[in-house]
Amino acid sequence: MQFFVSLHFQNIWNMEKLLEYYHQVLRDVNVDFQRYIYSNINWNNRMLGITGARGVGKTTLILQHIKKELNADQTLYVTAEDLYFADHKLLDLAEVFVKRGGKQLFVDEVHKYKGWSQELKLIYDYFPTLKVAFTGSSILDINKGAADLSRRAVMYKMKGLSFREYLKMFHGIEAQTFSLQQIVEHKPTIPELEHPLPLFEDYLRRGYYPFATDSDFAIRVRQIVGKTLEIDIPQYAAMNVATGRKLKQLMILIAKSVPFKINFSKVSVALGVSRNNIADYCLFIEEAGLIAQLRDAADGMRGLRKVNKIYLENTNLLYALSDEQPNIGNVRETFFFNQTAEKYETFASHISDFEIEGMTFEVGGKNKEQKQLQGVENGFVVKDNIEVGYANVIPLWHFGLTY
Repeated sequence: MQFFVSLHFQNIWNMEKLLEYYHQVLRDVNVDFQRYIYSNINWNNRMLGITGARGVGKTTLILQHIKKELNADQTLYVTAEDLYFADHKLLDLAEVFVKRGGKQLFVDEVHKYKGWSQELKLIYDYFPTLKVAFTGSSILDINKGAADLSRRAVMYKMKGLSFREYLKMFHGIEAQTFSLQQIVEHKPTIPELEHPLPLFEDYLRRGYYPFATDSDFAIRVRQIVGKTLEIDIPQYAAMNVATGRKLKQLMILIAKSVPFKINFSKVSVALGVSRNNIADYCLFIEEAGLIAQLRDAADGMRGLRKVNKIYLENTNLLYALSDEQPNIGNVRETFFFNQTAEKYETFASHISDFEIEGMTFEVGGKNKEQKQLQGVENGFVVKDNIEVGYANVIPLWHFGLTY
C-alpha cells in the first residue's frame, strides 16, 4: 500500500515539474504576431493536429493560442521529448490532468512518443470533456498516425512565412492577402512599402523561417536539414545508418541541381542504390518539408502524376545549402512554386514553367521576353526586379502575398 501511495505522490511531483515548464514557456511567448493559419484553425475541435517542417513555428502557434484564448490553469502544454515520458504514459498524464480539472491538453512533437496515435485514440474515447491538440515535425510519421485518428482528429498543415508575413513579423509592415485572380489583375498594393525589392531579396535569403533574425541562421537551417534526414525519416522508414546517408547524398545532389529533372537511372548509379528506391526517397524528403516535386497536370490522383522537376522547398534552403551563390533562375522558380502551392494546385506547364487553374506562368528576370507565351490564352510573364506590373507582366514579389 505504501508503494502505491509513494508512486501517486511521485506522479504528482513529476506533473508539477511539467506545469512549471509550461508556465515558463507561456510567459516568454510573444502574441503580437499570429501566423496565417491561426485564424483558419477550428480550435473547438475535440482533437486536432498541426503538422509542418521543423522550424516553421508550430510551438509558438499553440502557445499563442493558450495565452490569448484559454484559461491557463485548465490547460497543459507538454513536449513529447520531455524526460517525464521516459517512464510515464501520455494516457496516464491525461487521466491525472482531467481529475485535476484539466480541459485542454497540448502535446508538442508528438511523434517523439512511441505509440502516440493509439494513446491519443484512447484519450479521445476515455475523456470526452478533454480537448487535445498535437503537433509534429515528422510529417511522414504524423500522416501515418493521423490515418489511425481519421475519425477523431482534424489535421492542419503549416508552411513557413510568406513574404507578406515576413513584412509584418520583422518590419511591422501591414499587407493584406490577395487571390491569384487579384494578382493577375494587378490589385496588390502595400501603402506602407514604397520600394519592396530590397526587403524581398532579404526574404529570399533568410525570411521563410521565424528565426530569421538569429545570427546563426544558416547554421540552424542546416541543422534542421540534418536532423530531418538523419533522424526523422530514418526512424519513420526503419532505415539503417547507411541508408540515412544516402538521403543526405540525394539532398545534396538536388540542392546543386535544382530545378532538378530527375533521371532515376543516373541517380541510382550515383548513390549506389536501387532505381526503385529513388522515388520513395524523394517522397520521404518531400513529405518532410525539404523538397517540392512539381508534377505534370495530367488527369489522375496527384500522387500518381509524373514528377517533372524537383525544387528545394523554399529559397532559404537554397542559400543555406549552397557553397556559392545559387542560380537566380532557380531562386525565382523555387519562390513562385513555394508561395503559390500553399493555396493552389501548381503544376508543370508543357509550354512554359507553371500552370495554375488554367493560367500559364513564365518566370524570369526583368528582361524576360514573351516568346514562349505567344498565342497562349491566359499566359503571364512573372518578372523579378520590377516593382509594378502591366498588361500580362506581373512582379514576382506579388506572389508572396497569397497567404
